[in-house]
Amino acid sequence: MNDPRFEDFPFEISPLSAEDGGGFLITFPDLPGCMADGETPEAALMEGHDAFRCWMAAHIADGRPVPVPHGGGEPGKFVQRVPKSLHTKLASRARQEGVSLNSLVLAFIAEGLGRR
Repeated sequence: MNDPRFEDFPFEISPLSAEDGGGFLITFPDLPGCMADGETPEAALMEGHDAFRCWMAAHIADGRPVPVPHGGGEPGKFVQRVPKSLHTKLASRARQEGVSLNSLVLAFIAEGLGRR
């Protein structure tokens, strides 16, 4: 793997307790110590991108091999039709957060899974 891509590595977004400062934590099971947090799932995801880049740069600079992602293979594709009004709200929220619509929806799904 020459150019590690964020999208190839599994991650988990989970809520942080009030004792831990609140917000959300993103971790990467295949990348020990690679983590970040944010006030919202979207913010944690954005910070996770930075943490991933920094972790990989340091790992490669140390001459260590890039880990192989073990997240179950290729990323899955999920297509869901939604009402126009919901799409408009999601697209607006994504613009406000400065993320893509896909990243926003992914963060919402991860947040929901973290609550179960």
